[in-house]
Amino acid sequence: MTEKPMELTRAIARFIVNTEDEAIPRQVCEHARVAFMDWLGVTMAGKEDPLVKKLIRYADLMGGNEQATILGHGLKKSVSQAALINGAASHALDYDDTLKLFLGHPSVTLFPALLALGEWKEKSGTDFLIAYIIGLKAGATIGACAGMEHYMSGWHATSTLGHLASAAGCARLIGLDQQQTAYALGIAGTQACGLKRVFGTMCKPFHAGRSSQAGLMAALLAEDNFTSAEDILEGPHGFFQVLKGQVNDKVVNTLGKTWDIENLAQKYHASCHATHSPIEAALNIVEKEGLSPGEISSITIHSSQLALDAAGKMAPETGLEGKFSIPYCVANAILRGNTGMQAFTDEKVNDPEVTAFMKKVTVSLDKGIEALEAKVTVKTTGGKEYPGFSDILDEIPDFETKRSKIKDKFQDLCGPVLGERKTAELMDSILSLEEVDNIPALIEKASA
Repeated sequence: MTEKPMELTRAIARFIVNTEDEAIPRQVCEHARVAFMDWLGVTMAGKEDPLVKKLIRYADLMGGNEQATILGHGLKKSVSQAALINGAASHALDYDDTLKLFLGHPSVTLFPALLALGEWKEKSGTDFLIAYIIGLKAGATIGACAGMEHYMSGWHATSTLGHLASAAGCARLIGLDQQQTAYALGIAGTQACGLKRVFGTMCKPFHAGRSSQAGLMAALLAEDNFTSAEDILEGPHGFFQVLKGQVNDKVVNTLGKTWDIENLAQKYHASCHATHSPIEAALNIVEKEGLSPGEISSITIHSSQLALDAAGKMAPETGLEGKFSIPYCVANAILRGNTGMQAFTDEKVNDPEVTAFMKKVTVSLDKGIEALEAKVTVKTTGGKEYPGFSDILDEIPDFETKRSKIKDKFQDLCGPVLGERKTAELMDSILSLEEVDNIPALIEKASA
């Protein structure tokens, strides 16, 4: 039965509360395990980022109970601070997953709060995974209703939608009833914020941690029957009216029927996802035609407004800015072939060889291009032109290939931190997460 538009918030609350564990297909849980492995890997790799240390110092100033682990640092902070710090660490490298319907990065808004809450409340691996799946679907549903207009208006959807997704997942994990869950969505929704203006600064990963933290707080307040609007999404002056979007009955009717997790696009380049289609299209041309960098006279990239807004830094000066620069990412990929974390340092971004090659790269707006699509033309010194195209969000590998890629990525990111043996043991635990009796036992295995 189609929900009336004014009941969207309650429809999502009912989905969160009433969905039976058994109703979630096994394959969906397998995707969730891989998503968690990817998230944990990028979090461990991002743990030494300067912004993480600043947030830890802030947590020290605030004090509080030692309830949940700050990953990779051998210390505990309050459950709220753990969600904030681990969330920011997981997005610090911009190496985390993306979901098209979510309009951004869902896992960095969900896993930090769920892990902190799961450790504090000693939840099982199964409870943890189910809460993630439920929160992801709730966030994707809201994102599909918000639509691209929401993102293009300047809102960082990872943050705005992340507040609501985190609240949904946390509400499920601690077992709120429908009324409390509606309150939790309302408490999270009224806090939803985050502007794209801060891309390229510490505030972008801060958005991820803050949304995860806010959703957790919303669920804990709602557990104590802290009230809020019960129609935060569709009501007058609510989320959609103010931040753009509208109820889509067709989308809402997918609740409990489809899960969207199979469309998660993990990253294999350590940069903004808006740089990935240009990288892939350019590399495909260069490899197919056997071109050397010296044979290339120019590279023309046609991108969408969305991609240019997210990754349009034409003259980056720092490693962080390089992650949001299509010209740098393409030049680096062609010259060095290595697009992992080590490619995004201040030294690498300012390398004269790269900055010279970047002058060959032109990026322009094409209004016929959508989302993260990219059209690329490589012109040689001999006058030949080779066209290419990529849409990274539609070029998702099959599950077995994805799992294999993420296992390799996890070993690459965690190996230097934990060592090969502990990394392998942790991977095995993640891949059998439903057998983990309590989250603290898993956290122990992730300790350096």
